[in-house]
Amino acid sequence: MLYDAYEFQRTLMSAASAWANISAQWLQNPLNPMSYSNMAPMMASGLDVFAHASASRGKPDFGFTEVEVDGKTVAVTEEIILRKPFGQLKRFRRRGVSGQPKLLIVAPMSGHYATLLRGTVERMLPRHDVYITDWRDARLVPVSEGSFDLDDYVDYLVEFLEKLGPGTHMLAVCQPSVPAYAAAAIMAADENPCRPASLTMMGGPIDTREAPTAVNTVATQRPLAWFEQNVIHTVPVFYPGVGRRVYPGFLQLTGFMAMNLGNHLVSHWSMFKHLVEGDEESADATKAFYDEYRSVCDMTEEFYLQTIDQVFQRHLLPKGQFMHRGKLVDPAAIKDIGLLAIEGERDDISGIGQTKAALSLATALPDEKKKYLLAEKVGHYGIFNGRRWREKIAPVVDAWIAANAR
Repeated sequence: MLYDAYEFQRTLMSAASAWANISAQWLQNPLNPMSYSNMAPMMASGLDVFAHASASRGKPDFGFTEVEVDGKTVAVTEEIILRKPFGQLKRFRRRGVSGQPKLLIVAPMSGHYATLLRGTVERMLPRHDVYITDWRDARLVPVSEGSFDLDDYVDYLVEFLEKLGPGTHMLAVCQPSVPAYAAAAIMAADENPCRPASLTMMGGPIDTREAPTAVNTVATQRPLAWFEQNVIHTVPVFYPGVGRRVYPGFLQLTGFMAMNLGNHLVSHWSMFKHLVEGDEESADATKAFYDEYRSVCDMTEEFYLQTIDQVFQRHLLPKGQFMHRGKLVDPAAIKDIGLLAIEGERDDISGIGQTKAALSLATALPDEKKKYLLAEKVGHYGIFNGRRWREKIAPVVDAWIAANAR
């Protein structure tokens, strides 16, 4: 019922957004006498903010068309290397560029699309052959395609790495640090030649017992049955995945917005002021962020509940009890994969120490193959996007990839 109610409300708000957008444009039209009044800019700005906030959003585009490599501008095209029911392996092909390290960026399956990592991809493109896990919205996957759980996530990563071949580097942002770490350990134990040359984990919940955040508290203060009964819903008839049980993306977005409601209100107020003052560049930057932030997708029931249970409630990986297809995942099997753990000093999603725990779990890995970076004055989003990511964090990742080339 909640999903149906949301769809009804979304339809109403989409219509209201369209009317607000038309009204804002009319108030700014020089052919409209009202546009010359003192109140017109303020009214148009208010309507513009409302139209943006209430607009319906689908899957965004990465939008890359060119990049500068070694001082030359080259064309960029997106290419699907491998298609799977719940995700695809996407490559950003740069025309005429070859010989650079292959980098698989593992996007989180946490309610947002892979385009949330647009800034991550953009920064790594000039120096690497970049691929990304482009996860599908679960509500768009027919029930006939089967289920998708944490084991499947790990399997996808192993298959993607095998597709890319030996010497590939892997970078996991936030939630996928756990399955990426597990995939690396499994491939190392099997002596798989396609195991990653290095694995960079950024703000990941390897051990959520360390410095618990509000997200960790929400995940642990209620039993698993509560999540199953209260946040899992059935995809309605409007979508190809009708009948599939999912954790809706709009619930995830609501939770994140509520955690920092004051900051979001200030951001919208600032956008309103920029529009009134005619500073469209600053307003557009805020709009671009929220266009991405509010573009959400659903997760399968089984993947969401397993993540809550195994990662946040029972802490199976740091306890040495994490299983994959009935077999124990042993971090001690990692002996030659360079591990880089990156955390943000102000991260309110993954606390300090949660990602660093991955280094101590890999007991057989030499110290020179381990590295830790605490990014000062950086929150969760700033670890992989923004100026500090580009100028302070990415150079460390570049150097680590170069140091662990095979």
